Amino acid sequence: MAQVLDADAVRVALAGLDGWTGDPAGISRTAQLRTFPDAIAVVARVAVVAEELDHHPDIDIRWRTLTFRCATHSAGGVTDRDIELARHIDQLVAEQG
Repeated sequence: MAQVLDADAVRVALAGLDGWTGDPAGISRTAQLRTFPDAIAVVARVAVVAEELDHHPDIDIRWRTLTFRCATHSAGGVTDRDIELARHIDQLVAEQG
């Protein structure tokens, strides 16, 4: 099972991500896209990556605004898998934005 990152490791990892906040319990990022179809396109692309990684974020869709939340529920907090998924999400948002 993946190891939960401590507060220092989460803080260091978040410093390398775009707009993510959080703590060892979970990390999140809100992104605003230009249009609703752009936002849905990002969600669809994140879904493909999440399936490939077998690690799925919680996603809240509010018109053009997406909020992603990541935590490894089976481990009880943030693991390296969440940081990897967050990097992919950052890349996909940047490509669509």
